Amino acid sequence: MLQLEGVSVTYPNGVRALSRTDLGFAASQFVVLLGPSGAGKSTLLRCLNGLVPPSEGRVCADDLGDIHGPRALRTHRRRTAMVFQHHQLIGRLSALGNTLTGRLGYHPSWRTLFPLPRADRLLALECLDRVGLAERALTRCDNLSGGQQQRVGIARALAQQPALILADEPVASLDPATARHVLGLLHEICKADGIPAIVSLHQVNYAREFADRIVGVADGGIVFDGPTAELGEEHLAQIYGSPAAMARGARPASEGRAKVSAGPPSEVALSETPMSKTA
Repeated sequence: MLQLEGVSVTYPNGVRALSRTDLGFAASQFVVLLGPSGAGKSTLLRCLNGLVPPSEGRVCADDLGDIHGPRALRTHRRRTAMVFQHHQLIGRLSALGNTLTGRLGYHPSWRTLFPLPRADRLLALECLDRVGLAERALTRCDNLSGGQQQRVGIARALAQQPALILADEPVASLDPATARHVLGLLHEICKADGIPAIVSLHQVNYAREFADRIVGVADGGIVFDGPTAELGEEHLAQIYGSPAAMARGARPASEGRAKVSAGPPSEVALSETPMSKTA
């Protein structure tokens, strides 16, 4: 489905975030990129959706070829949904308004100056219902808890009707009970809908519970790639480098709450009032 061919990433400041990597992802798998903070997991994910272009090599989709080719990147991004660690929601918009931003890739930019079609609003409500937030559809996102905000992020991803979901540390800012619930919800939806997912985590217990396949990342390189059942202590030592780091990775995510944006990004121009009235 998606293939990295000799991909490496060096940032303008000279930091080599990802060493030369050849890696393929098949359909229908729930893959976890496992490793400590700073290992290169986020860079790898951002290469997969085109947010970070490779310094060397290329990222290919099975039917598009190089995703940075002419017209390919827009198509690839439209069908590749992203769930972010810090949610990346617009605080002053409702849960419904934020979920509807997942539909923007299907419309020309001028269309966002007006309420999106009824079919899009119904789809967004259905996505919110799937994550248990239909009754909070008109609640501003900055009035939601951290776990609810991340569920809105999942609903937004579903609204894209994606062929692939990428999630960058989606539970790192949540308390342990909420983290497991949110990750379990994402896993359940992906399996029910047959949507492959690539999720970066640093919690070993969650990786072992939910992943079909684990890709271990350390110092910008791949040090393990195989079925979850094959992940042993020697592999964890390669991934985390020390018993202390491994112990930190084995613990659930620490409690916390991420911030939401106070205003919309430049490419989003949604009117909250018309959408709320129509809903």
